[in-house]
Amino acid sequence: MTSVDDTIEDDDYDEFGLLHENAEEYGLALTTPPVVARRTFRRGSGDELSYLRWGDDEPELVFLHGGGQNAHTWDTVILALARPALAIDLPGHGRSHRRPDRNYGPWENADAVAELLDGVAPGPRTIVGMSLGGATVIRLAAMRPDLCARVVIIDVTPQVNDSARSMSTMERGSVALISGPPLYASFEAMAEATVALSPYRAPSGVRRGVRHNAMRLPTGEWTWRYDLFGPMADEAVAAFDFVPLWDDVSAIEAPTLFVRGGLSRYTLDEDEAEMRGRCPNLEVAVVEGAGHAVQSDQPAALVALIQDFTVD
Repeated sequence: MTSVDDTIEDDDYDEFGLLHENAEEYGLALTTPPVVARRTFRRGSGDELSYLRWGDDEPELVFLHGGGQNAHTWDTVILALARPALAIDLPGHGRSHRRPDRNYGPWENADAVAELLDGVAPGPRTIVGMSLGGATVIRLAAMRPDLCARVVIIDVTPQVNDSARSMSTMERGSVALISGPPLYASFEAMAEATVALSPYRAPSGVRRGVRHNAMRLPTGEWTWRYDLFGPMADEAVAAFDFVPLWDDVSAIEAPTLFVRGGLSRYTLDEDEAEMRGRCPNLEVAVVEGAGHAVQSDQPAALVALIQDFTVD
């Protein structure tokens, strides 16, 4: 079977050849290879969004990752749910297009996701988003309620980027890598830096996630597979002030599940109170033993929550 080490020499590796590791780590039985394929959607602008389509039937769930992540962050969750789904590489992440202005805020993201869903999976779905993906879900649910039958928001509120709040590097976890060096001398250096900031995950899973999120340059150096380094246009900088999304929280009509990581500092009790006050259809769940990336730290717990929330 393929291992991460087998993929280091070739960036055109079989990205689904590592799914057996996800299954083994969480005791999932894979009697047959999962039905999953990478596909591309071309927007009217000509920009391309890359996504993973799981299963042959119409998708029941749509997953949006956080900043500095990609669609593979959901692999274990989707394997365990065993339901048809889409996992999207948001603009500027994974294999999706990169914008010249680097505006990857939730407003532009929601426009892109809505266009993709209209094209490949029209009709209401359960939309699940974590961090930047969760902020994108907030905007999408307010802007296009026809696409959102149910909403799952993971460890983010519009207050998440409040400049008055400070967190240590360890409290920020692997998100801190977004402001770190864009280049590494080797894959192992990149993996070690990520493992050090991911205390709630198995190192094997962290290395696999890094492989899906990294690429080797012709120089032999390694860099991240996301476009969050370098100068941004003023509009892009402004787009990472999520506070205006509180009005969108108030506009969400769909049943909504708000999931907090019990060890996370990204969402606070006062944020939860504000969410409850603005969103009458809100359910709240706290996942113990999870930091910000609940899907990676405690995927089985998140799977149980999504299943209970979405299956009548």
